[in-house]
Amino acid sequence: MDIFRYGKDENGLSREEIKEALLESIKGKELKNVLILPPDFTRFHSNAGYITNVYYHTLMDMGCNVDIMPALGTHVPVTKEQAEIMFGDIPYEKFIPHNWRTDVIKIGEVPKEYIEEITEGLWHEKINVEINRRIMDEKYDLIISPGQVVPHEVIGMANHSKNLFVGVGGSDMINSSHMVGAVYGMERMMGKDHTPVRKIFDYGMEHFLNERPILFVLTVCTAPGGNIHTHGLFIGEDRKCLEAAIALAQEKNIDFVEHGIKKCVVYLDPGEFKSTWLGNKAVYRTRMAIADGGELLILAPGVERFGEDSAVDVLIRKYGYKGRLNTLEQFNKPENQDLRDNMGAAAHLIHGSSDGRFSITYAVKNISREEIESVGFNSAEYDEMAAKYDPAKLKYGYNTVDGEEVYFIPNPALGLWINKEKFI
Repeated sequence: MDIFRYGKDENGLSREEIKEALLESIKGKELKNVLILPPDFTRFHSNAGYITNVYYHTLMDMGCNVDIMPALGTHVPVTKEQAEIMFGDIPYEKFIPHNWRTDVIKIGEVPKEYIEEITEGLWHEKINVEINRRIMDEKYDLIISPGQVVPHEVIGMANHSKNLFVGVGGSDMINSSHMVGAVYGMERMMGKDHTPVRKIFDYGMEHFLNERPILFVLTVCTAPGGNIHTHGLFIGEDRKCLEAAIALAQEKNIDFVEHGIKKCVVYLDPGEFKSTWLGNKAVYRTRMAIADGGELLILAPGVERFGEDSAVDVLIRKYGYKGRLNTLEQFNKPENQDLRDNMGAAAHLIHGSSDGRFSITYAVKNISREEIESVGFNSAEYDEMAAKYDPAKLKYGYNTVDGEEVYFIPNPALGLWINKEKFI
C-alpha cells in the first residue's frame, strides 16, 4: 500500500497530517518486533526525528518491542544530547549504534559484468553487498526506514535503498559505491534518478532484500530559517515512493542560478557540521553553480576535524583534497594500500576538490590554518570572515557586501545549486 501526502502550500504538511499518514501505514498490522532505521543528527532537517517518535510511541502502545538503529553510515554515533533534540522523549538506551566495519554480514554480490555495463566500462570489480545483521534477523516483523530524499553527490538523490546499503551497510559496499560515483562523475549524477550507484542499490534490493518486510517513509523538506517544512511524505514498500519523492525534491531542492556564481559564501551550522567530511557538502552542492575562477568561502565555526572516522581523518591529512587526477594517481600506487583499502575516503577526496576550477577557503575556529592548508584548502580566520559576511545578516541568495556580489547559502545539505547556463 502506497501512501503519498503533499503539502497544500509552502508551509507543508502539519504534524497532525504526518501522524495520520504514519498511523495509516501500520493500521491492522500484527507486530511484535519492529526495527526503525532513522538518519542520524546530520539529517536533522529530514523531520525523521518526529516520524520516529510517532512510530515508537504508537508501536510501544500496541505492545510491540521497538529497536532504533540510526543509519550512521561512517558517521559517529548519535549523542544523548542530539537524540533528545532530534527524537524527543525516546529513551537513549533504545538507540543501537551501527558499526560499518564490524556489525555487518555479506548477503550477496553485484557482479562485475553488471557494474561494467552501468558504469560504461569505468569500473571492473564486483561489489559485495553487506548489511547490518539485524536487517536479516527474522524476529523483526517490520523494518521502517524513514529519511529525506534530497540531491546527493554519490547517488544522485539520497535515501530509499541508500539508507540500507550505506546507512547500515558494510565497508565494501560503502567504499565501492562511493568510488564508483566519484569515477563516473558527480556532476553527471547529482539531482537525478537511475544513476550507476542507484542501480547498484536497486540490484541489492531486488536480489537480496526482496523478502524482508521493509517499509520506506520518505520526506521532501526545506528548512527556511531553520524551520522544517515537510512538503511531501511518501510511504511504500517498493520504488514508487522513491520516484514520487524524487519528482518533488527536484522541484523543491534544486535551485538554478542565472549565471555562474563568482563568490559563494556557505554557512555550516556548528551543531550539525563537525568535520570537513560533512562540511564539504558546501563544495559538492555548489560546484555546478560556481563560475570558473570563482571563490567558495565556507564559514565553519563547528568544524574541528577532517574525518568522521579516525582512520579516515588520518587519510585526509595524508593525501588531502588535491584533485581527481592526483587522488587517482595516489590510489593506483602500490605503496598506498591504505587508500585502496578505504575507497570511500578516496572518493571523498575527489568530491572535496574543485580540481582547480575555483578556490575553496575554510574559515574555522578549531583547526589551525596550517592544518587546513596542508590538505589543499585556503584558510581564513572565522571571526574576521563572519564579521564581514555575517550569516545572521545575509539573506539567502544574492547579497552585496562592500560592493561585492555574494551568493549566500545558510545550509548546503538541503539543496543543489546549478548554473542554468551550463545545465544539460
